[in-house]
Amino acid sequence: QVQLVESGGGLAQPGNSLKLSCQGPVRSFYTYSMGWFRQAPGKERYFVGGINRSGGGITYADAVKGRFTISRDNAKNTMYLQIDNLRPEDTATYYCAARLGGLHTGAASDYRYWGQGTQVTVSS
Repeated sequence: QVQLVESGGGLAQPGNSLKLSCQGPVRSFYTYSMGWFRQAPGKERYFVGGINRSGGGITYADAVKGRFTISRDNAKNTMYLQIDNLRPEDTATYYCAARLGGLHTGAASDYRYWGQGTQVTVSS
């Protein structure tokens, strides 16, 4: 069983920034391609962006391009999501997900392992 643990969420004002982290398994993290998803109340889980296991091939949903930055540090078995210029519509639970293989995808069904989620609330 692969455990993923997100952290870094919280309450933030519009325009501010947050950096989310997703810590994965120590010995095998580098074998997983990773994705970030978010889910607002009453809505479906939405692909925010992803990164291949090598750290390349980063993609973003159109709605977050220019404000979200995904990175990973395989030596620290951790993936990051930097969110800048927060907007109220960014309010959601953010999940990281892992799939074996070199390439990430935008489909939630392609990911076998999920974290428990971290809540981001953007409000003044």
